[in-house]
Amino acid sequence: MNPVLTILLLIPIIGSLLIPLCPAKASRNIAIVLGWVMLLISGYLALNFSPGHGMQFIHRISWFKTPFPVEYHVGIDGMSLCLVLLTTIVTLMAIVASKKYGETRSQLYYSLVMLLTASILGTFVSLDLIQFFVFWELELAPMYFLIAIWGGPRRSYAAMKFLLYTFFGGIFMLAGMLYLYFQLGANGLEQTFNMLRLPELAPTLPRQAQALAALGFMLAFCIKLPSFPFHTWLPDAHVEAPTPISMILAALLLKMGSYGLVRIGLGFFPDVIAQFGGFLIALGAFNVVWAAVACLVQNDMKRIIAFSSVSHMGFILIGLGSLSAGALSGAIFQMVSHGFISAALFFMVGVVYDRVHTRDIPEIGGGLAKQMPTAFYFWILAAMANLGLPALAGFVAEVTVFYGAYTSPIADSLPWVRGWIIAAGLGVILSAGYMLWLLRRIFYGDENPRWVGHLTDMTHQERFVGSVLAAFIVLLGVYPMCLTHFYTDVSDSMAKKAATRVSSDFTM
Repeated sequence: MNPVLTILLLIPIIGSLLIPLCPAKASRNIAIVLGWVMLLISGYLALNFSPGHGMQFIHRISWFKTPFPVEYHVGIDGMSLCLVLLTTIVTLMAIVASKKYGETRSQLYYSLVMLLTASILGTFVSLDLIQFFVFWELELAPMYFLIAIWGGPRRSYAAMKFLLYTFFGGIFMLAGMLYLYFQLGANGLEQTFNMLRLPELAPTLPRQAQALAALGFMLAFCIKLPSFPFHTWLPDAHVEAPTPISMILAALLLKMGSYGLVRIGLGFFPDVIAQFGGFLIALGAFNVVWAAVACLVQNDMKRIIAFSSVSHMGFILIGLGSLSAGALSGAIFQMVSHGFISAALFFMVGVVYDRVHTRDIPEIGGGLAKQMPTAFYFWILAAMANLGLPALAGFVAEVTVFYGAYTSPIADSLPWVRGWIIAAGLGVILSAGYMLWLLRRIFYGDENPRWVGHLTDMTHQERFVGSVLAAFIVLLGVYPMCLTHFYTDVSDSMAKKAATRVSSDFTM
């Protein structure tokens, strides 16, 4: 057994307990040091990971066997490794970007960020379903307080809305988890929460039992993703959350939902995903187009990026429902690429907001490129990646999902699905429209006399954060193999297993 993942999890947990005991002035520096240590450990994991060899760095300790068998069980495959890397990078950048927001109650702020990081990492590395659920729910408390204390004018409303939506999602997951456990016993199968055994056991249950168990999990994951009609908590949470927390929320918390859809939804219930794959593709395409249209009528910079996140999460639903190795690979790539792109966009919104103290685009009035040229260049890069410009990270994910879905088993069995895939392509056009229009209204045109001579460009610290995120956006766009070689075996095996369930005679 290898304890590296356990050490990685213990660092933010210990940090969340240590920071409140240290002087307030030292809390930020301690958080930055811990962020670097987590990043170095995740780098060690990547350098020592062997693609194609399944779960690695496994650490397993039995806790108790009654009334349920519960274990401490962690490990990573290529998909979870990519998300661990994303988590440690974005978390460090969010901590560095937190100088302004951590000035008030700094010990509490950085302690909550550490606890939130532990929850996210624990979700991605857990191999016991109860442990997965505990880490999944753990993030509710720190995220609630981070929004409620350091958020905007409507922070209490936004924090409570986030808490209620995600809490009820957790209830659905708990119901599905317990139902699955008891159905295993009722059908004479091994009763376990081991996430390495459940992909073998769950598909042998009666189809109705699989569908009911899957329903609980899928509702929880779609709320967290978020997918229509459970998406309304996200724009409010983003608008009111401080910039670094918006970075974590968009880049990492949403990926907990998408990770669950693939790891548990497709991994445990391939028959259910095969049966309802066409519906998932239609739902994903609707998310892509509808949220993109919503972006066109927003005047708040943050709301535009928030609805853009809802739109781009639709590609993950399309990749999941297609049962194609290529589309599923694109969906996993989208989790990581969108993480860097959304973090960069929310960070750049914060850069502008810190200077003009408003996110209302008509009030800003345009012309900021003349006084903030460096910020303008970072904005251009992040916006081009978000709309899917070739050679940037967003393009790789979207084109892979589209091609894989269009040539998928589901599309062959249900030709009407291709209509939804084509419709989703409209979302790409719309994303170009709302991103270019956003840039036009903020940076081009005549300068607002209100800002002339009063604005400063990005600081060295802000340039560091922007440069790191931009570097990964370019790297993933130019050399996607640096990421895909980690998880190709995961997407191939899951898609192959699910595709065998597709038959030409199932009806939707």
